Amino acid sequence: MNEFDAIAAKIREADAILIGASNGLSITEGLNLFADDEAFERLFGDFKRKYGIRCILHGAGARWPDEREQWAFTSRLVGHYSLDYKGSDAMRDLKAIVGEKDYFIVTSNCEYHFELCGFDPARIYEIEGSWQHMQCAAACHDALYPAAEAIARMREAEEGGLVPGELIPRCPKCGGPMMMHVMTDRSFIVDEAARAAQGAFVRKYMNRKLVILEMGIGWRNQLIKAPLMRLTAANPNATYVTINKGEVFIPDEIAARSFGLDGLLADKLAAIREALARA
Repeated sequence: MNEFDAIAAKIREADAILIGASNGLSITEGLNLFADDEAFERLFGDFKRKYGIRCILHGAGARWPDEREQWAFTSRLVGHYSLDYKGSDAMRDLKAIVGEKDYFIVTSNCEYHFELCGFDPARIYEIEGSWQHMQCAAACHDALYPAAEAIARMREAEEGGLVPGELIPRCPKCGGPMMMHVMTDRSFIVDEAARAAQGAFVRKYMNRKLVILEMGIGWRNQLIKAPLMRLTAANPNATYVTINKGEVFIPDEIAARSFGLDGLLADKLAAIREALARA
């Protein structure tokens, strides 16, 4: 039995699947926060030449001199990678792998592709926030607001790298600036309901047959990878499957119940789906 058939067997007998995802999945789908590549040049070449912005992450954290430019950058970013998103083979394979199993997803990706691909929002914890929401930049209250309509309006009305001032979102409570619901500083509002849902899922399946499927998470990641490895160690019936290109880390403590797949995420998910189909 090859490793994909072995993983498929564990998925078939599992009571549930816990999915963890980070930058590697985003990169697989064409969103590289760290790259000064063709896609970045096409979307943000004017800002790159004007301000020396080197990648999406740089632009997202920049101190823009004019909020009209900041929202021009943001509306282009979210518009292209979320509002225009059409799905990917990797996501379609993941949905097929999950099938009718109970599942939960914890991710540090903010582009809300899981929801856009039909995964249940009630089973997703976007631990560093999501571009589908905005919040008060000062966190004067803890409500989150849908962002898509405002983003679409700003994106359409942008001209010369500027969004019209009257379209810039303002907090309905204090009248101050709004920001995307993304973890940047202490003003970030934690989605307590989603965090509680993750905790309830973990408690429900503790000591039951659980497959932990980890996608594109670096070995030093403390937000998702470290807790998933600890959960595997604590649950003797858990199977840990980690997929990452060029960087697969599995501690000795859980090695006997783990699979490490080094390579392209899309290829590995396709191979797992094919192995499941062979049953």
